[in-house]
Amino acid sequence: VQLVESGGGLVQPGGSLRVSCAASGFPFSSSAMNWYRQAPGKEREWVATITSTGSNANYARSIEGRFTISRDNAKNTVYLQMNSLKPEDTAVYYCNVMRWNQNYWGKGTLVTVSS
Repeated sequence: VQLVESGGGLVQPGGSLRVSCAASGFPFSSSAMNWYRQAPGKEREWVATITSTGSNANYARSIEGRFTISRDNAKNTVYLQMNSLKPEDTAVYYCNVMRWNQNYWGKGTLVTVSS
């Protein structure tokens, strides 16, 4: 299993950013996918989940209404569109999948929200 995140960077408060996760090594189109994040000095926290078909998604309360998770099964890629970003959204964002009773993680992409 390989999960490779990309698209992080520096953005001003109120701005937008989309991060991506390219997946391989498992049946992507039949797997729910997750995004987590870990802010400096804090524990990793769940952000969003999307079902295998993309028909349903769930979000953490802290980002609901600002972030949107989506996927392209033809490209084996999951996305996280982040709007109205706040300084407290600064974190390393990780892609995650659970397969065969095991959690798999990417190496993460850093998102910094600062003026």
